[in-house]
Amino acid sequence: MVQTAVTQVIRSLEDLEKNFGARRSTDRNFFTEWRTELPSLSDTDLPALDLLRDRFRYQRKMGPVAEGAVNAIVISPLLALAGFYDAPFQLRSEVSVSLNVTIETPDDAGESLLETLRGRMDFLVLQNQFWQVVIESKETTFDIEMGIPQVLTYMMAAPSIQRTLFGMVSNGNHFMFVKLQRFPDRESLPMPQIEYSFSNTFSMLSDQNQLQDVLQILKRIGSIVALQAAT
Repeated sequence: MVQTAVTQVIRSLEDLEKNFGARRSTDRNFFTEWRTELPSLSDTDLPALDLLRDRFRYQRKMGPVAEGAVNAIVISPLLALAGFYDAPFQLRSEVSVSLNVTIETPDDAGESLLETLRGRMDFLVLQNQFWQVVIESKETTFDIEMGIPQVLTYMMAAPSIQRTLFGMVSNGNHFMFVKLQRFPDRESLPMPQIEYSFSNTFSMLSDQNQLQDVLQILKRIGSIVALQAAT
């Protein structure tokens, strides 16, 4: 069996949909968790978020910020503010991910090849239900959406019993949330058994500190995941 890095096979949403049969949901109510019932932030959250933004802007002003620095300056403090380092959450970092997928050969023989896709998650929170990927930005024109196929592929590796999964992609400058839903009871095509969607993009460049939005969404997802784990 061939072993290949995830990023060498799944480079786009088209690759994701072709290899896993997933489809982007057309239902506007499919992923409301990032924009409804968001919790209020505390008086201590607001200055902490301003400090994170100012620290990142200071480092980014001098050039691209490496993945490790993004994790240290922004991501880890955000997860701490969201409560993901405390009970009932369990957080793991540098998590290896692998899953098998059948890849169609590029020639006209109509053959397929079984490959094991491997990758590494930066953070994995509580029973595989929240996934977080930091994509290193080497250019200011980097498109955050390039990370969506990668995090969704990693989420495919979660045990099948977990039907609703959430994730976040960031390059430090921008943040985006994703949701993946499995529908194992769907047997008739063209209804897909896996659907996904993603949020708006939140930027460090905005006059308003959009880390406030990011933290509210993290707390909202955290409350959902904690509730599911308790039931």
